[in-house]
Amino acid sequence: MMASSHANELLALTKIEAEGRWTNRLSKLDWLWFAGLSISVGILVDVFNSQFWFWQYVVLAVWYVTLIAVGIHWRPMQGAFLTVVTAALLGVWLYSIGQTPANDIVLRYVLQGYAGVMWMVGFLLAATIAYLIYFFTLLEKVGRLATGLTWAGVLMGFIGLGVRWRETYIGHPSWGHVPVTNLWEVMVVFCACTSLFYLYYESRIKSRALGAFVMPLVAASAIFLLWLTFVQHMDRIAPIIPALQSFWMKLHVPMMFVAYANFTIASFVGLAYILGDRSRKRGGGGILARALPSGELMDDMMAKAIALGFLLFTIATILGAVWAAKAWGGFWSWDPKETWALIVWLNYAGFLHARTSKGLRGKQMAWWSFMSLWVVTFCFLGVNLFLSGLHSYGKL
Repeated sequence: MMASSHANELLALTKIEAEGRWTNRLSKLDWLWFAGLSISVGILVDVFNSQFWFWQYVVLAVWYVTLIAVGIHWRPMQGAFLTVVTAALLGVWLYSIGQTPANDIVLRYVLQGYAGVMWMVGFLLAATIAYLIYFFTLLEKVGRLATGLTWAGVLMGFIGLGVRWRETYIGHPSWGHVPVTNLWEVMVVFCACTSLFYLYYESRIKSRALGAFVMPLVAASAIFLLWLTFVQHMDRIAPIIPALQSFWMKLHVPMMFVAYANFTIASFVGLAYILGDRSRKRGGGGILARALPSGELMDDMMAKAIALGFLLFTIATILGAVWAAKAWGGFWSWDPKETWALIVWLNYAGFLHARTSKGLRGKQMAWWSFMSLWVVTFCFLGVNLFLSGLHSYGKL
């Protein structure tokens, strides 16, 4: 009897343990995602093995693990990634068979890098309007439309960047580069990344109301991008300076802008917290109290966005130092951009320290997050526009 009881307990424990294994929570699509990425990485290694060096293998491995983890954690990423890669490869293939925007309607109006970015701008501006309407009406169909338009903008932005990468090699192969080398290109990256990460946070907190706070900044960036396009003509492909012809630049710049995207989202979530808290304290049942998620939820989202941004910003800064050593002979030179990057890092290090060690929460941290936007904005745009230095290639 005792043996039978022990056997039953052991069986029950084994069952609980099996159910708790993360592999048992994977769907068939997750396994296909894992298999597809594994096969793709194997093909890349087989084709480019002779051209790869150590750090390229390291980057490929990091991308492989990251994409698997993100795709499983947030399943919409699987479809988005496949859509972007498929469409971008179609655009690259059309160029490879001799098609050009002049004689191919798909390239001219959809898959050309410039066209993809213009579609992104249009979708994100429309999404911003939809989010504002949703905020004041709370109509679910409008909210779904806003989310869908944002997804469309994100997809077209990344498709445009992917095809533009190929376009930089057409006509002048020596000009070829990852499209993160001038203000126009990085604004595209910023708009697409900020929108993508907002969609992630929206899906986690199950609330669309914060889109009315985050997306207007994305819309303002998109309008600025239009000005860079039609007034400054910065969408034109041109040769890049020697300092930008670096492997490390391809890692430093995109990671920096993913960090900026998270800092930006956290700033406007902080603003939403401040306004929502003020509305609740006045005892009003206005739109802010009805539409916004709870203060605890916004506080948690704000902190997580800053923590992720801080991690990526730290890694990007280290990569930037390596790039600087290769390009200019020193890891740090107190260039204005480097100095302001340090200010940004210290600001958010202070935020995280105050939250984790001192236990600070709520309105004071929301104000800290919101005011930090101005520090980040000056580091991102102000230094490039108003100051000179080693990063002067970012000027207009």
